[in-house]
Amino acid sequence: MSRALKIREQIDSIIHDEVLLADMKILPSNYNFEIPKTIWKIRDTKSTLVALQFPEGLLMYSCLIADILSKHTGCETIIMGDVTYGACCVDDYTARSLGCDLLVHYGHSCLVPIQDTAGIQMLYIFVNIDLNLSHFLTVAELHLKTLGTLALVSTIQFVASLQIIKKQLQEIGINVIIPQCNPLSPGEI
Repeated sequence: MSRALKIREQIDSIIHDEVLLADMKILPSNYNFEIPKTIWKIRDTKSTLVALQFPEGLLMYSCLIADILSKHTGCETIIMGDVTYGACCVDDYTARSLGCDLLVHYGHSCLVPIQDTAGIQMLYIFVNIDLNLSHFLTVAELHLKTLGTLALVSTIQFVASLQIIKKQLQEIGINVIIPQCNPLSPGEI
């Protein structure tokens, strides 16, 4: 069996774990914290001490996520309390000095490549947040029809919605562009 197929089967079994699904219901349903992927990574790397790093806006979910990860992997977690301003603030040195096997960085794209972190396994979780697109599109149609061109940008949490918004705004006659500055995703700022 290929490694890719084995990984897919492992993740599939995690995704359909009834106990995990019940535990994840305490998290907001429109936030994707990629808990099954994180559990798989902890198990795959055989990590026993995991550092969790959150930006301030997601820190309120840190204890819930730590409890879920500990329950489903047996690992211990350390919640990094320093303010995180972006992916450039990955605290791999502190996590390593604390003896962590894995650092999970929430809410930012991977500006520091995982191979460049200081002797610690790394996992980036973007935390996609679904938003009410119908409300946004209604407001946009009312207020933006007179614009020449609209540039759509967002933080990584909302990048997945940009292409949908672009398509629907173009259908009502609004010219839309989604700029990109490498290495960021299209529309990401």
